[in-house]
Amino acid sequence: MVVVGLVFAGLAALIHVYIFYLESLAWTAPGTRRVFGTTPEQAQITRQMAYNQGFYNLFLAIAVILGIGFVAAGSTAVGATLVFVGAGSMVAAGLVLVLSDRTKARAALIQLVAPLIGVLALTIGLSL
Repeated sequence: MVVVGLVFAGLAALIHVYIFYLESLAWTAPGTRRVFGTTPEQAQITRQMAYNQGFYNLFLAIAVILGIGFVAAGSTAVGATLVFVGAGSMVAAGLVLVLSDRTKARAALIQLVAPLIGVLALTIGLSL
């Protein structure tokens, strides 16, 4: 179960790296605007906010990736802690998103399902 948890946490990290790309590097691009449902004007006005928010997603992904590396290297306590903090924050952010705007349920599920499965599987695996 530890491996399953790490795989799902790794998938969550990849999703969040992609979100970083969309928010911080491609925010005003037509494809990104379609994904987030923004007009060119809205994208331009919110560009700085999205840039900053994208880096939050990147930092969470980095924490998870480092955690996976530590677990793989045998430092289970340090690695699991990083995975729990990074993936747990991803889950919490997804919950905040859906609770603040129900129309964002699909985006919230994309953001929170993989890390939630990762956290649950890692918790079960470490407790066996």
